[in-house]
Amino acid sequence: MKVALVHDWLVTQRGGEHVLEALCELFPRADIHTLVHRPGAVHPRIEAHPIHTSVLQRVPRIHQLYRHFLPVLPQVIESMRLTDYDLVISSSHCVAKGIRKPPGAKHLSYVHAPMRYMWDLFDDYFGPGRASLPVRAAAHAVRPWLQKWDRESTAGVDRLLVNSQHIAGKVRRFWGREATVVYPPVALERFCRHPLTGLGQGGYYLWLGAFAPYKRLDIALEAFRHLGAPLWVVGTGQEAARHTSGPPPANIRFLGSVADEALPGLYRDARALVFTAEEDFGIVPLEAQACGRPVIAYGRGGALETVNPRTGLFFDAQAPEALADAVRRFEAWEPGFQPSDARSQAERFSRAAFQRAVMAEVDALLSKA
Repeated sequence: MKVALVHDWLVTQRGGEHVLEALCELFPRADIHTLVHRPGAVHPRIEAHPIHTSVLQRVPRIHQLYRHFLPVLPQVIESMRLTDYDLVISSSHCVAKGIRKPPGAKHLSYVHAPMRYMWDLFDDYFGPGRASLPVRAAAHAVRPWLQKWDRESTAGVDRLLVNSQHIAGKVRRFWGREATVVYPPVALERFCRHPLTGLGQGGYYLWLGAFAPYKRLDIALEAFRHLGAPLWVVGTGQEAARHTSGPPPANIRFLGSVADEALPGLYRDARALVFTAEEDFGIVPLEAQACGRPVIAYGRGGALETVNPRTGLFFDAQAPEALADAVRRFEAWEPGFQPSDARSQAERFSRAAFQRAVMAEVDALLSKA
């Protein structure tokens, strides 16, 4: 069986690329098709596959500018021709699911989210203060067409998988289709290998993620400015200048990008992870729990499926006041927390469980006449 793996772009190693990496392990001889590839930017297991790119690969500085091509990405993905494949598996949060499968082939799509910047998170990306006036005007102009394409492009998908019940609801609401939930793989091994002793000794709260608009780092920064409690922030991204301009308060420390091998120690020494985003799924809370640490999370999205009342608590509004109140409640909740409960919760979302579920879905798809 000849397999094609399709991914939106390969310019950094994040959650979607971890899914692709697990798929590469399942299908070691598969070709990869993607809009843009920055060599060396993703896991060696991905880089080892033949990688085919689109015409955008020839655009100067495309690895930095690819987001600006959003209005034409549907046409670009549809122009990428697949031939002589029996099975197409797309890993999609933008346009990968819209690739045209060869005659006679089956298409299984693992959807991280409908095109979030054109649906419910539009204002997080293109609202006042989030983008310049010309960019906002252009986004409003193309939004109806991109929503229509996002919905109609699923017609070429034979079987839809999604990463959470939260995204299954969005697929039902935006696309009018049903999808099967297969939780994504979480690389837990390096977080679970340490004993559950000597935890929380750093005394700080930890925020970790990309500085993207929907991650809502601003909520954490404002809440901790008022609380005065120590907050360590790990990450960088498109909003770095906004969040790091000027000296931070003495209780807030920006660490920038951190090497993978340093992450378990940062989680273990933290008092708790602060998670402010409404994520499609969210791997960071599971990494923290695998290290035996609790989570203070916004009570929407994937966090409701990965954090339970024994392993963390929730705040119900994306507002600094709501988070600050949750941190105060956490101080009373914390003495009853058991690190072993957190690790047991994380272990439900293993790489092996993901791969077994995907193969069961592939078998079910191929067994259809």
